[in-house]
Amino acid sequence: MESASWGTVGALVEWLDRNGAHPRETVRLLRILKIQEEAGEVAEAVHGAMGSNPRKGASHTWADVESELCDVILTAMVALATLTPDAEKAFRRHLEHVADRSLD
Repeated sequence: MESASWGTVGALVEWLDRNGAHPRETVRLLRILKIQEEAGEVAEAVHGAMGSNPRKGASHTWADVESELCDVILTAMVALATLTPDAEKAFRRHLEHVADRSLD
């Protein structure tokens, strides 16, 4: 992720913090749980794109799946930025760790 993206995420976290009504510890938990909610929307969109529910038919497109995946990524970035003041560094460090153990 580029720094500009993390800057936008930081601005979103600040906006959410200003407009929230829950204590800080509750906010952290809710933002983490939001990832699961968004992942469920990805699953719903995949089922819709594949027309797997006979009652609903093809209710989504693969572009809908793409959009929902972006929501998962953004929600996870917001949750990470809520947990740590240097989310970009934490993500970069983790990405490098995964790449080091996985890529030749």
